[in-house]
Amino acid sequence: PAAAARTQFIDELSDSTEVVEMEDTPFQYFVEKHSWDGLRDIIHSSRKYSGMIINKAPHDFQFVQKHDESGPHSHRLYYLGMPYGSRENSLLYSEIPKKIRKEALLVLSWKQMLDHFQATPHHGVYSREEELLRERKRLGVFGITSYDHHARSGLFLFQASNSLFYCRDGGHNGFIQASPMKPVEIKTQCSGTRMDPKISPGDPSFIAFINNNDLWVSSIETGEERRLTFCHKGLNNVKDDPKSAGVATFVIQEEFDRFTGYWWSPAAPEDADGGRTLQLLYEEVDESDVEVIHVPSPALEERKADVYRYPRTGSKNPQITLKLAEIRTDHLGRIVSTQDKELVLPFTTLFPGVEYIARAGWTQDGKYAWAVLLDRSQQKLQLVLLPPALFITVSEDQTQWQERAEAVPEGVHPYIIYQETTDIWINVHDIFYPFVQTSDDEITFLWVNESKTGFCHLYKITTQLQQGYDFRCPVKEEVALTSGEWEVLARHGSKIWVNEATKLVYFQGTKDTPLEHHLYVVSYDCPGDVVRLTKPGFSHSCSVSQSFDMFVSHYSNVSTPPCVHVYKLVGPESDPLHKEPEFWASMMEAAGCPGDYIPPEIFSFASKSGFDLYGMLYKPHNLIPGRKHPTILFVYGGPQVAIAGAPVTVWMAYDTGYTERYMDVPENNQPGYEAGSVALHVDKLPNEPNRLLILHGFLDENVHFFHTNFLVSQLIRAGKPYQLQIYPNERHSIRCPESGEHYEITLLHFLQQHL
Repeated sequence: PAAAARTQFIDELSDSTEVVEMEDTPFQYFVEKHSWDGLRDIIHSSRKYSGMIINKAPHDFQFVQKHDESGPHSHRLYYLGMPYGSRENSLLYSEIPKKIRKEALLVLSWKQMLDHFQATPHHGVYSREEELLRERKRLGVFGITSYDHHARSGLFLFQASNSLFYCRDGGHNGFIQASPMKPVEIKTQCSGTRMDPKISPGDPSFIAFINNNDLWVSSIETGEERRLTFCHKGLNNVKDDPKSAGVATFVIQEEFDRFTGYWWSPAAPEDADGGRTLQLLYEEVDESDVEVIHVPSPALEERKADVYRYPRTGSKNPQITLKLAEIRTDHLGRIVSTQDKELVLPFTTLFPGVEYIARAGWTQDGKYAWAVLLDRSQQKLQLVLLPPALFITVSEDQTQWQERAEAVPEGVHPYIIYQETTDIWINVHDIFYPFVQTSDDEITFLWVNESKTGFCHLYKITTQLQQGYDFRCPVKEEVALTSGEWEVLARHGSKIWVNEATKLVYFQGTKDTPLEHHLYVVSYDCPGDVVRLTKPGFSHSCSVSQSFDMFVSHYSNVSTPPCVHVYKLVGPESDPLHKEPEFWASMMEAAGCPGDYIPPEIFSFASKSGFDLYGMLYKPHNLIPGRKHPTILFVYGGPQVAIAGAPVTVWMAYDTGYTERYMDVPENNQPGYEAGSVALHVDKLPNEPNRLLILHGFLDENVHFFHTNFLVSQLIRAGKPYQLQIYPNERHSIRCPESGEHYEITLLHFLQQHL
């Protein structure tokens, strides 16, 4: 969900006397009150402890298997992490030994890949593009926050210090065992920030990136750089420069978790002269019809406003299409030519009713591009294969669509290989694994579906590639690999790992309990046993090695801070499904809990729908038996009447992707929009002071400050009391540590004084 606190006040809330009237007199309630400075000390130490635990943990793991049989190590594990004494993320690695002493705890050392490298921009100032991407991704750490890795060549590519860098380690040339290396900066003629860099999988001497809303390519071997698209004019006025190529728009990033708009083909076929053809699928966007909004600029002293395109619910979304960029090289890897190719027919003609390109990519062999398409109501999803021949270079004389269509070979058309429809909404997920085709007339893939049973489960699907009505292809077979009243985790970057040699698929899910995430394995050839690989009592986030013999787990529970451990899967090769995980090494041990830490109690109760609902109860450190204590109910989305943080107060002013998913467009649900917009119901709020605290970042470009502005104006008009805390230099998520501390102190102080 987009907003950090979707605050909806319950309509049934009546006048203040009913709200505060209790059978016990107030003096029976015990509250230990702290001064502002006392709370500040508590919050400061608490945030320091939790920040240390959260930010220090390694993440974004990449296993690389060593092929040197005589060496002592089986794998090198690459990752991002924050080394001891550092305040920024860096690219690190650890060596995993082939043999261990089982009676001793082996803690792997974190080794720096980069030598004295400053990854954070000077004074921590990011470009506007980077700052907004950090906001969409909810990034709080500094330094290197992501990297691309090409396993065969050992190439690492990353963004840092407002530039692009690469280094090599591993690959077919072996591992560099020396001291940390100096990364190579990729020089450029571009002005502005280069964003979203990616290595070409078919030819790792080439990288692509976004600059000023257009797609570029660069060779790290020859130093050549070429602009591939010419959508953006480079004007300062957003109104007059509405197009972009390869860039995910605001709603796609915020509400659909897609942060890129282009995808390299894995294939780079070599021609007779030794040259290659590289292809990139990309999304072209035209926001001409999208509403322009103004948000105060971070540079408040300049008294300027930032301008954004923001599609309000019920208004027009961007116009979208898919295109193909093609690069031809000679036998020396030099760029010979580039071409920009369009779909043979308009996107809206090929795919009528499609509003969002939710996901896209290529099949393993590069034979097809693919895309997941959604209609505006998000009740119809189509999984589409796109043959590259469907994209053509349009010459000046091919002005008519009929002439374009005649340029496409016979039988070349899209294939809709899977379709879902529901009368509720479809949650977009990240799980699609197409197998390499064994015949030209069908394709088999792994997919998850939630709409069939109400629970997200894995399926193996075979579809016949036959042109049917509106490019629909018949599904030949659909086999459920998992089932039951539990979920396969498939969103927010969740992955599956498919071992085609053993025909096993590894995934994360909630089979044992909804309170814990575990790593499981199941056969996709003979579905049956679903085997758990992680230990119960904890919630795990895992990464599996490419050789499927090891995995790393970041796990914790309410009484144990996070650990990061490496496990080896051991057992007979004859029964790979039932291999046992054996603890191998530790990457991070749990920090000690503070002495006064009391873990929350987990409770559950049966809902009217028949399912158990769970919650956590945090009790005060100084709980006095027999006395009642004021209690705070925190539910994301409300009813947080107990404070409203960056609230949506008028649903007509929020974005299309989120709002329409649950509420339809305003013209179809006017009563719902009115009933759910708290600013239209201020008469139901209490008349006593200190009953409502509103907090909002003034620069919020997601839930605009307009929401709080309008609510406050309505409160004043109705003569209602309120308190308002503004954070002048913050957006929707609070990034500055000092602002974060102030926010938490303000909440606690308000509650202890007035609850």
